[in-house]
Amino acid sequence: MARSMTGYARVQTETDGFRLSVGIKSLNHRFLDVQMRLPPELESFELAARQRVKQRVARGVLQVSASVEMRAAAALKIRRDLVEGYIAAYRELAREHSLAGEPDLATLFRLPGIVTFGETAESPNGDLEKVLLETVDRALDQLTAVREREATGIIEEMLARSAAIDASLNRIEEIRQGLTEALAARLHQKLAELVPAIDPGRVLQEAAMLAERSDISEEVQRLRAHNQQLRDLVASSSEVGKRIDFLAQEMNREANTIVSKTSGIGGAGLSITDLGLSLKAEIEKIREQGMNLE
Repeated sequence: MARSMTGYARVQTETDGFRLSVGIKSLNHRFLDVQMRLPPELESFELAARQRVKQRVARGVLQVSASVEMRAAAALKIRRDLVEGYIAAYRELAREHSLAGEPDLATLFRLPGIVTFGETAESPNGDLEKVLLETVDRALDQLTAVREREATGIIEEMLARSAAIDASLNRIEEIRQGLTEALAARLHQKLAELVPAIDPGRVLQEAAMLAERSDISEEVQRLRAHNQQLRDLVASSSEVGKRIDFLAQEMNREANTIVSKTSGIGGAGLSITDLGLSLKAEIEKIREQGMNLE
């Protein structure tokens, strides 16, 4: 299914040792931009978590945040070797530069890798990494469901505008059928004011040539094909946003040609021009809606 570009999800996982929460917020963006905010206990798993997000999302700004709350003292481990290394390095630099003072314990606890969670010395963070990635997956599941629901409403509106485009094209073709006769009558009237005797056949021939220069049948046909392609696209693909943008540009190009070819040819042309402007408005709305889809 297609997905919108915006959504929010938050899930939580509880174990005997800790409670872990993950929140993901999705915003519009032309490309994929994953922004991670993790506490020190989870920073070493950022790359793995980032990869999980990239596997599931094609584009947009993804703001991922996580928090860990310790639930049991047994789950907390202090990497004493790292603490001793930090303290030794601090004191060595203090001696070299004749500085006074001692390391601050609260500051030490905020340094990466000092505080870990887990059950084994060989892989102190193994359980935490596993739970983090599983929780990220669940948050992405929830986010996808939210984005798909929102996309359903966007597509419904897009299809309504697509139907309006078809209706305008039908009306344009109706007007175009009588365009040669309308141009002949208009040309005959203007020439009659200048020349007393006019060959009706010659007038009709000139009108036909003018109508041919103003012919928009190919543009109407191409615009119909693009409009059908739009409907097929939103029905069959999940990543449609960029493709809709490109398609809307092609549709707008055809609408512009319809307007330019029919301007200045009297009442029928004015009616087609008005319909062409309506086409452009609907296409622009479709393009805007497409920007809200992944």
